[in-house]
Amino acid sequence: MASALEDPNLEHNFKGHKDVVTSVDFNPNNKQLATTSIDKCLMIWNLKPQTRAYRFTGHKDAVMSVHFSPSGHLVASASRDKTVRLWTPNVKGASTTFTAHSAVVRSVNFSCDGNFLVTAADDKSIKVWNTHQQRFLLSFKGHNNWVRSARFSPDGRLVVSCSDDRTVKIWDTVSRECINTFTEHRGFANFVDFNPSGTCIASAGTDNTVKLWDIRINKLLQHYQVHSASVNCLSFHPSGNYLITASSDCTLKIMDLLEGRLLYTLHGHQGPVIAVTFSRHGEYFASGGSDSQVLVWKTNFDSIPYNHILKGLHVRTNPDPAPHITDIHPRVPHLHTSGPQTIQINPRTHIADMQSSDPPVVDIGIDFFSKHKTVSILEQRLTMTEDKLQECLDNQQTAQQVKSS
Repeated sequence: MASALEDPNLEHNFKGHKDVVTSVDFNPNNKQLATTSIDKCLMIWNLKPQTRAYRFTGHKDAVMSVHFSPSGHLVASASRDKTVRLWTPNVKGASTTFTAHSAVVRSVNFSCDGNFLVTAADDKSIKVWNTHQQRFLLSFKGHNNWVRSARFSPDGRLVVSCSDDRTVKIWDTVSRECINTFTEHRGFANFVDFNPSGTCIASAGTDNTVKLWDIRINKLLQHYQVHSASVNCLSFHPSGNYLITASSDCTLKIMDLLEGRLLYTLHGHQGPVIAVTFSRHGEYFASGGSDSQVLVWKTNFDSIPYNHILKGLHVRTNPDPAPHITDIHPRVPHLHTSGPQTIQINPRTHIADMQSSDPPVVDIGIDFFSKHKTVSILEQRLTMTEDKLQECLDNQQTAQQVKSS
């Protein structure tokens, strides 16, 4: 039987947000995690134990999405206030802002070279921007409802998007045209992304399903019906072998895409799980939920050879028949459902040490500087008062000396 060390385990439990956590993303340097929330704040958590976190204020409404630039020197955030902000993820917390859309901005994503940003909004449009000049370059129009998510392909040539119009669309950044539309979801998709090789896309649906398409042949390859409520977010492991999902059924699930089966069901959030992502090298994944918590997990299953995992898990799960994801021409899409023998991981019973929760938080931003300015003025006034008091006491002492003489 496989060792428990091969299973994912909870490393950090960060508490600092005051409302639903909407998005999570790792710095490529693997030392920081950025999170956003309905509480209007962006937070930067340092993954080194007992290190303070930073809370950035500046957005005037809920922050819906966050993404680190490939260099890790910038963080982009998208908000209900119709703006996008670019931040430096350090104690200085410098930021610039630009009005990106005429409605709520739900998604922001850097291209792989960091030169471009793609944003998606409730004004039904997707826009591409020059990062450094914050200059509008082009827009994609074709959705007829809110656009929930838009992401660049690994080579930056394509953009995938999903909308409340129940479609997933692929756009060409050169021709600026929609080159394919997928309509298999019974509801709408909350989130879409490319796999690391750029050959497939996956979508997380309100119909409780996850769907994968091969965009080279525009065919549905797999669909997973393993959640009992809306799937809110997903993330591919950098190897391309695994997919993690976050759902309103309060769980995270990890799928083995090569074997076409559910590997793990993870419990930890006390409510719907809204966001999830793997770190850039796959050693960690992070999740955020409606319980305002941010959980960081150690992957573990990626630290040993893939074939060893399969041998170890064979006696622990009942695998579905193999899917067609590696076929060039799949005959039919393959359905995967949750089996009773799925490996369940509950950190509340397996993890006793939560020392890294509630790190000290430093507030940075407009409010931070105005508070410090106020404190500075008060300190000046107190100093002046103390000087006046000392002057009065000195005068009084001098008068008494004069009288006694």
